[in-house]
Amino acid sequence: MCHSITVGTKGWSQVMAGKIDTDALLALAQRRAEQPCGVETTLSVIEGRWKPRILFQLLDGTKRFSELKRELPGVTQRMLTLHVRELERDGLVHREVYREVPPKVEYSLTAMGRSLEPLLRFMSDWGHDNRSRLVSAVARAAAGEETDLTAD
Repeated sequence: MCHSITVGTKGWSQVMAGKIDTDALLALAQRRAEQPCGVETTLSVIEGRWKPRILFQLLDGTKRFSELKRELPGVTQRMLTLHVRELERDGLVHREVYREVPPKVEYSLTAMGRSLEPLLRFMSDWGHDNRSRLVSAVARAAAGEETDLTAD
């Protein structure tokens, strides 16, 4: 069994808005510490529609906020901001602010964020390799047929 003492992702937007006190943060940390397995801990850090995609984009190097937004069609500015802040809080992303006008902010992976590279690349490869079988399985299910992914 592994234990992590990093604060969980749930509720961080309230923390950033100043709506949660230190006790609530400690409660979040305790919940993550009590997670029974590594998969659960990993998922608690990278769960969500945008976090894995943000991390995958940063594998290519440092990016500005506008670059991330451009490379993630459909993400709202609010969601991108929230997820990048959570990844920063969890120690996966580094945020560099340059004191200039207009303000310039760059994001990059930390060493811990970079350690997710094999997992992210495996997920990408798996998705590419299995996309057609997954599409076929859904189409067969929609047609009322039995779904057997080994048949393809």
